[in-house]
Amino acid sequence: MVHLKTDVCKLLGIDYPIIQAGMAGGPTTVELVAAVSEAGGLGTLGAAYMQPSALRQAILAIQSLTSKSFSVNIFAAETKDDFSRLDEVQLALSPFREELGIIDVPSSFQSPDWSAEQFAVCLELGVPVISTAFGCLPPESMARAKSSGVRVLAMVTTVEEARLAERAGVDAIVAQGAEAGGHRSTFSLAEHSMGAQIGLMALVPQVVDAVSVPVIAAGGIVDGRGLVASLALGAQAVQIGTRFLIAKESGAHPVYKQAIFDSTEESTVVTKSFSGRPARGIKNKFIETFEQQCITSLPFPSQNTVTKDIRAAAAKAGNPEFMSLWAGQSTRMLTTEKNAADIVSEIIEEAENLFSPK
Repeated sequence: MVHLKTDVCKLLGIDYPIIQAGMAGGPTTVELVAAVSEAGGLGTLGAAYMQPSALRQAILAIQSLTSKSFSVNIFAAETKDDFSRLDEVQLALSPFREELGIIDVPSSFQSPDWSAEQFAVCLELGVPVISTAFGCLPPESMARAKSSGVRVLAMVTTVEEARLAERAGVDAIVAQGAEAGGHRSTFSLAEHSMGAQIGLMALVPQVVDAVSVPVIAAGGIVDGRGLVASLALGAQAVQIGTRFLIAKESGAHPVYKQAIFDSTEESTVVTKSFSGRPARGIKNKFIETFEQQCITSLPFPSQNTVTKDIRAAAAKAGNPEFMSLWAGQSTRMLTTEKNAADIVSEIIEEAENLFSPK
């Protein structure tokens, strides 16, 4: 495996340059994180929506299943609710609730902000790697992480964000191409209202040339070809989300997984409809209908909070038309559910064969 040993492997304490993306909201189960780490990659717990007590339990469970390195992913952006247009948005959401049989709708909402407590739990329990989306850790938190020996990663979507992340003190940068599923990690939506949309092949080499810390490629990578191509572009590892989302250990709903199997490279769109932040997912009835009403969603996290009951009811009913089906653009290549360890080994074997064809 000499070809695939990079500085990132040593930095993060892993055998192979494969990082499982921190997909928040349920897909990254304890079992998935531990399985990826045990297989030689870096498993990541998507903790952004987890209560601190639940995060504590999950970290302890991961540590009971593996002694290898793993990561916890949290949101770094300041979250501030804005429900000033709540009545307008609620009116647009009413037909979805009616179709799903949702009767009890709260008259007021408040989004939780657990990021500081989540960070404290990670430090207390000795999590080896912390990764962030939407920005970098605050200076005080970054200093505490550094003094505790924690490796810190930040996901970026532009060269300027990469430079900001390097100045903030991160150990490595995840360059997220436009192909990636889930939320765009663009730091500020002031200039990029739908998130920066730079393709991975263009983004990675420019980020590599702009910073001195290692770069990790993310976006549409599902196999050994994607890993080798990313290394050729100057990245030292890859971050993979959608392929691990359909792993047997994933907590993704069965109809969510099936929607991925049924989709193609043309099935996804970038939308704010579910959360108020741009994210790539499979287009469904909720996205189409909400956007046809030409009503601007509430900002994040407020939109995410007010649509939570719709997503939960849809999941309970097994109805993918009203679920947030985050996915990248390489879904046509995903056809079967496999164990996470097999996914890691297949990607590595494919990459090695490309380096040394049999």
